[in-house]
Amino acid sequence: MASSRKSQPSPKLGKRIAVALSGGLDSVVLLDTVCKSALANKNPPEIWAFHIHHGLQKAADEWFVFCEKLAKKYQIQFDFRLLHLGDDAKQGNVEARARTARYEALAELCADHGVQDLLLAHHQNDQAETVLLQLLRGSGVAGLAGMAQARELKHGDIAITLWRPLIAQSKVELEAYAKTNKLKWVEDPSNQNIQYRRNAIRKDIIPRLEKIQPDAIANLARSANILGQSQALLDRLAKQDGKLIIDKSGLKVALLMTLAENDLPAANNVVRYWLKTHDLAMPSQERLAAWWKDLASAKRKRDAQLEWLHDERKIRLWRDLLQVADEQAGEWVFKKVNTKSKEPGLPVQWVEEALNNGLIEVRSRVGAEKIQIKPNSPRKSLKNLFQEGDIPPWQRQAPLLFIKQELVAVAGVGVSYPQLVHSGPRVLPEWRQAGFEV
Repeated sequence: MASSRKSQPSPKLGKRIAVALSGGLDSVVLLDTVCKSALANKNPPEIWAFHIHHGLQKAADEWFVFCEKLAKKYQIQFDFRLLHLGDDAKQGNVEARARTARYEALAELCADHGVQDLLLAHHQNDQAETVLLQLLRGSGVAGLAGMAQARELKHGDIAITLWRPLIAQSKVELEAYAKTNKLKWVEDPSNQNIQYRRNAIRKDIIPRLEKIQPDAIANLARSANILGQSQALLDRLAKQDGKLIIDKSGLKVALLMTLAENDLPAANNVVRYWLKTHDLAMPSQERLAAWWKDLASAKRKRDAQLEWLHDERKIRLWRDLLQVADEQAGEWVFKKVNTKSKEPGLPVQWVEEALNNGLIEVRSRVGAEKIQIKPNSPRKSLKNLFQEGDIPPWQRQAPLLFIKQELVAVAGVGVSYPQLVHSGPRVLPEWRQAGFEV
């Protein structure tokens, strides 16, 4: 967008878009080009600038003020999130933790403001650095494909398209654009710290590569694009090979093991694709090999159970199914039911009265709870309902919704039938998990 040369086809954006604005050169250039493009549009979208305050730098407050003033200058909407990394900032990979938290915060901002298109300022140099980082980690095709020009994020039931319109343009081009248009930006001193791997690659490795091969950055980015196409083909193959193996509940281990015995690379591809659908990192070859050993051992035992911790999520084997354990964090929301619909719901007046009097509660299971979820059927214990529904043990601590001291709904089970009505203004309680998916 900053330059016509090497630019990607313009994304088809909705009526409300947002730019992730850090205050650095790249995001300032992106914001400038987006706002200027909007001015030339007969039906310009509503533009937001979203800023994430990490709190990791002393100057972070100044960057926030700069971004807020910049949004006012362009006469666009502005909002921000303050991240509380706490002690996590001192543990493990600070870059990875901050990046994960940043995406979650941006997705939350999009959901709050009805934004369906989020623009990020990653450029060609960022892509080249990503490819080199993934090479050093020993990544496969998925990692070496780098960052996609567009991908989908999910926050609850809300789909957000993430765009990188500058991905085909170099840092030099962005700097030239900023100079020509007399733009101002802030500098993050941590970008000079070569203790961070990405900075070390940017400051030490890439300049040396450019001396050997002047087009090193563009060539690395081009390779990422080609590998991205290859990964799309591998995903298509995984869908074909996993047609009978992958279902909504998880991976059918018996069929997966049969595939592994006949074609281990194909089975590995199915596993990687399945992990990708759950927004989980690609496992190393060593980890995959360990998993196959665990599965082979479990196959010899009746009703065997396994639990792996991967990418801070738990993967469990239960009743011949590999499943990613669902997070229980979330909230109950009340979805409005169309009055012309035949779908039952809770009377709006009853729910609002309870809400106004503080009589709506979310509780955890303590045992012996019962609920009737079908007409002409008795109240059953949650234990029996979970068993009948083949609910895995780790999902049986489901959040319970109480209204006026009555158990009204159980996440993953249903809503109490006696409280439902089929006419008049009504709502239906729905458990919405926190976080977002890719």
